[in-house]
Amino acid sequence: MSKTWRPATQLVHGGTLRSQYSETSEAIYLTQGFVYDSAEAAEARFKGETEGYIYARYGSPTNDMFEKRMCAMEGAEEARATASGMAAVAAAILCQVKAGDHIVAARALFGSCRWVVETLAPKYGIECTLVDGRHLENWEKAIRPNTKVFFLESPTNPTLEVVDIAGVAKLANQVGAKVVVDNVFATPIFQKPLELGAHIVVYSATKHIDGQGRSLGGVILSDREWVTEHLQDYYRHTGPAMSPFTAWTLLKGLETLPLRVKQQTENAGKIADFLAEQKQVAKVIYPGRKDHPQADIVASQMKGGSTLVAIELKGGKEAAFALQNALEIVKISNNLGDAKSLITHPATTTHKNLTDEARAELGISPGTVRLSAGIEDTDDLIEDFAQALSKIKA
Repeated sequence: MSKTWRPATQLVHGGTLRSQYSETSEAIYLTQGFVYDSAEAAEARFKGETEGYIYARYGSPTNDMFEKRMCAMEGAEEARATASGMAAVAAAILCQVKAGDHIVAARALFGSCRWVVETLAPKYGIECTLVDGRHLENWEKAIRPNTKVFFLESPTNPTLEVVDIAGVAKLANQVGAKVVVDNVFATPIFQKPLELGAHIVVYSATKHIDGQGRSLGGVILSDREWVTEHLQDYYRHTGPAMSPFTAWTLLKGLETLPLRVKQQTENAGKIADFLAEQKQVAKVIYPGRKDHPQADIVASQMKGGSTLVAIELKGGKEAAFALQNALEIVKISNNLGDAKSLITHPATTTHKNLTDEARAELGISPGTVRLSAGIEDTDDLIEDFAQALSKIKA
């Protein structure tokens, strides 16, 4: 595989393995186990003396292709595919901490991510401190002698805050901690956390990588040493492995990822600009706009905006529900990154388990809705929002 290939080419050809039949599309190897030529060959394989597959829970040819293609795109040495995005998040964090260790995490996290660090980890004696991740001094103040992991999303879900990844990585390196970045909202097209100094990147492949509402999946990417030392045994023995059929589906998704993200981002930007001028809208947050609170950091670490838009309506929950119910093209769903435009009300869906105070800290008001722009015609989407907003009192 050529290292000079650009992203669009890597995502079509990277990591491809072909059988003796020279198929055009990657083959699906739906097998749990593999046969060895001899007892001696089996022993050598298990000892790691010879290369090859042992059991589908550890790896398979189809999963291998997906992992290698993601590595080529991300600039990582190793990857492990998981059954869901949350399996990837939990594995990436828990595989490298033990009782007595400490995690520092940005408070602006997807609800399930926050549960892992705030509720699950402490059950095993792992401490966690949540900080306002927008300001580096908060990360620095939270560091303890036992701090081992920094965890963040950027942009965040759902209010699209941006964290200075390079700055956080510099602090982590000073104390020997590892930075785990959930890069879902930026996608690998617009942001490369490893290039910014992060140590581990996770994705819910359910989102943009599949992008067509078909599969659950996740992936963890890092350097070979970290995967070997921390992740490999956790992965093998706890079993979060991805199905080969899912890996094949995601390989097909990667082929069109740049095309979809480009159109989604163009739509998101134009919708954000339209909504910012509407009398029913109190605020629009979009990383591609100059009025984003951290526009300077966006410019320094992202190559594009986002496919997501955060919208705050003046009329609170009543207006948010009315808008969702009046939209015709845009569908109500808590998923994101899909080819179809989707909208959700975080306070009653993805972040409903947080307290009112916690939601307020994150900037999630009763009037906040999150739009995931799809690939539909831009003018049709804007017209859909216009007709829906016309039914809401200013």
